[in-house]
Amino acid sequence: MNILTFTSLFPNNVRPHHGIFIKERMTRVAALPGAVVRVVAPVPWFPPLKLGSRWHYSQVKREERIEGLPVSHPRYLMIPKVGTGWHGPMMAASLRSFVAALRARDPFDVIDAHYVYPDGFAAVEIGRVLGTPVVVSARGSDINLFREIPSVRGHLARTLSGASALIAVSEALAESMRALGAAPRKIHVIPNGVDARKFRPVAREAALGRLGLGPGRLLLSVGHLTANKGFDRLLRAFRLLLNLGGHDDVRVAIVGGGTYRNDLERLVASLGLSDRVRLAGEVPHAELHLWYAAADLFCLFSLREGWPNVVLESMACGTPVLATPVGGVPEIVATSQVGALAEGSDEALARAIAQALLRPWDREAIARFAGAHTWERAAESVHEVLASAAAGDRVPV
Repeated sequence: MNILTFTSLFPNNVRPHHGIFIKERMTRVAALPGAVVRVVAPVPWFPPLKLGSRWHYSQVKREERIEGLPVSHPRYLMIPKVGTGWHGPMMAASLRSFVAALRARDPFDVIDAHYVYPDGFAAVEIGRVLGTPVVVSARGSDINLFREIPSVRGHLARTLSGASALIAVSEALAESMRALGAAPRKIHVIPNGVDARKFRPVAREAALGRLGLGPGRLLLSVGHLTANKGFDRLLRAFRLLLNLGGHDDVRVAIVGGGTYRNDLERLVASLGLSDRVRLAGEVPHAELHLWYAAADLFCLFSLREGWPNVVLESMACGTPVLATPVGGVPEIVATSQVGALAEGSDEALARAIAQALLRPWDREAIARFAGAHTWERAAESVHEVLASAAAGDRVPV
């Protein structure tokens, strides 16, 4: 089976960590007998001029090979920050001829699209023209955020109805898709996996030493720095935790980059936490396991989520998780032996952190629990869905 993966969320020479969870899934699919995968990962067109933060798009290679997968990065037209309802149609119009030419010289049986809008929308429209089945995977914000945008909601419904099959990374996301009109029988819930070879336990003291961190307890959060991820809630709760007393040895580390960093820096200063909080920025993916292993507790206080990979990554390193019960998080933190759920005010979060720090966690058991969620297992399920769609076993709408 020849598979064309179509998504703008995929690593490239400029952003090697971008959409790494899709790369993890599809490299495992490509390793299965008879599966041949190539990737079209479009990027917005931008002139090669250092004007603003988007100029880096011009530096993305047109063609590259990533972990054995041939990857094309064609350009498409997009008007940033305005006209969201036009992003999908413009992507489809910009890339239709490119995908058609690609199929003519390198035929594929099914299109595997990730992110319902605009990527999934464009893939479904291109699939209609080419007569090729399309399987669309929803990730989280593509449903939870875009469904609130009037100009996009209709595009979501058209994509969900036009796809041959749908994949949701959590049951909570599948329910949101059904609420938008997706046929229940078309939806397959296939959670993300974790690579237990990359994310593995390391003795905490050894991890602290390799990172150059001193003694004391560590709260960790990892992710792209956006307001949705709740880093500000963690910092305010941490300030209140210190006010409770008995936590003078506790520090916070936040790993990740993004435009929200300046806001976090100002908040750290205003809370008087400059000597206790480290904004570590982006770190090499190969070093992430050390940060997880060094932490006493991983915290994720997001407002919205699909299936946050960082939660499973933390567990695979043996570190317990304290998180807000949004999206698929309760499906990951499925037992009190691996973590806890917390919600409410900053004061409530501070109390939940204090309680979690007191618990005698079994880090080996946490790692074993996470290790059962393999990418290989996810890939086999995805392959079955793609094969069914390629064979024409489309579920009626």
